[in-house]
Order: sequence, then C-alpha cells, then structure tokens
Amino acid sequence: MSSPGADASPDASPDARAPKARIPKLVPGALAEDQRAVYEAIAGGRRAQGPQLFRLRDDDGALEGPFNAFLLQPRLGAALQAVGSAVRYDTALSDRAREIAILVVAVQWSSAFEWYAHEAVGRHVGLSETELDGLAEGDYTVLPPQDRLVAEVCRRLSADADLDDATYADAVEALGEAGVFELLTLVGYYATLALQMRVFRVGSPAPTRLDTEHPQSR
Repeated sequence: MSSPGADASPDASPDARAPKARIPKLVPGALAEDQRAVYEAIAGGRRAQGPQLFRLRDDDGALEGPFNAFLLQPRLGAALQAVGSAVRYDTALSDRAREIAILVVAVQWSSAFEWYAHEAVGRHVGLSETELDGLAEGDYTVLPPQDRLVAEVCRRLSADADLDDATYADAVEALGEAGVFELLTLVGYYATLALQMRVFRVGSPAPTRLDTEHPQSR
C-alpha cells in the first residue's frame, strides 16, 4: 500500500542537504486497519494532548517526523510508539532533564526534526535561549550542575556508547540506578528515531539551527 510521496524538508545529516524522502507520506484515508490504530495512538494519544508545540501531522493529515515510518510495520511501530510515550511521560526524569537529553541526542545525530520538536518543548519547560544556544553548540557550562551532568552523560553515550566508571558513578549519585536506566533508554530511543530519519531522509517541517550547524555531528 502506498500513497503519493512528498518531498522532505532539508535533512539534517551532513552529507544530504535537501534530499527527496525515500518513503511516501501515508495519508489517513489510505491506511489499513492496523496502520490506523498506530496512527490514532500517535495523533490522538498523549503527544496530542495539551499545548501543540510542534506539528504531529502535515496539512494532509500524514504524520510528521519519525512517526510516518512507524506505519510501515504496524506491530513494530505500535511497540516503538509505546516506548516513546513511556520515555516522554512515565519516567522520574525532570522535564528539563528529559528535554536536555533529547536535544543532546539531536545535536550528536544532527537530527533536524528532533531539534525542531524538542527546542519548542524545551523552551516550554523552561530552557532559556542561552541554554538552548549552549546545547546546540555543545557548551554545557551554561547549565546548572545537575543538568550539565545529564547533558554530558548523554553526549558520552551518543559519542562513545559507554560511560567510564567516574561518569557512571556521578550519574548514579545524581539520578539513582533507575534514573540512569531511564536515561539510557531515552538516549537509545531517540538515537533510533534519528537513525531512521537519516536513512529515510526525513527532514524538519521548518528550518532549524541544525540545518547549518553541526558542531558535534557524528
């Protein structure tokens, strides 16, 4: 099943400036029943509640960002969206810590959509423009100490796929073992989305600073 494709917005990967999306946008009227269930879980679920800080759907109703690809394999897409919902809404991480972590992953992967969406959410939960600038540039000195630790942990996880003993101990002291598990899962989830969007050539609905700035890109 397919629907007419759509050109993607500029992709954030350093080697692809404005590629055509590799998979078509799947519009609501063309969805099978199992795809429709995943679509409704995303477009009508917890992500759609409260202030709409970024676009979940385009003008034709198709899902934006990574979510369109979830419909390609609905059973896996349903499981992945449930993990994402849990990571966003069911952890003990503070709103600031969560958004800082996601933005660090976005920078590390040069993921324009993740930055587009979570810059807006980060601003909503209290990140200042100075803090957002610092995260984009990899300068964590603008953050309070615990937020700085979260950012550094996420940078090391994204860059090295590991933590040394000292950093791990600092993370456990600040967040507890359960909090470290939550942060590991968050980084893994958003890295998965960034990888999918890079390969499928999915860009952002609007320009972001990551379209031209890649201070720490992979």
